[in-house]
Amino acid sequence: MEISRTKQGINVSQRKYTLDLLQETGMLGAKPAETPMETNCNLEYKKDGTPVDTRRYQRLVGKLIYLAHTRPDISYAVGVDKRSITGYITYLWGNMVTSRSKKQPVVSRSSAEAELRALALGVCEGIWIIRVLKELRLMHIGSIKL
Repeated sequence: MEISRTKQGINVSQRKYTLDLLQETGMLGAKPAETPMETNCNLEYKKDGTPVDTRRYQRLVGKLIYLAHTRPDISYAVGVDKRSITGYITYLWGNMVTSRSKKQPVVSRSSAEAELRALALGVCEGIWIIRVLKELRLMHIGSIKL
């Protein structure tokens, strides 16, 4: 991070940090693009693939996370198509009644936020089931376990 003072105020630049990261990943000669990401990128696990140096990978991911938190344009590219999946199964009297597995409509900023969204949908499902049981005048459990 480069910090300089001018008459207008303090300027913070991450140019050197970003250039070092591009050099380390071998992408220093890459051409700039309006949307800096590969379109329709499909990541998948391959059993016969080349082994990954986990320390290098973790270090690069840490650097990318730092840049993503400080640069909104990079944050967008990192977050596209990274939506979490909400999944839950509802049991009533020991029997499965409903199940759901669906991508969340928005990108969560953390796993805690993704879990909270899933929890909220599970609570809505539980409330709906209790209302249906009340309308049918059937017994129901007083509380919902999630």
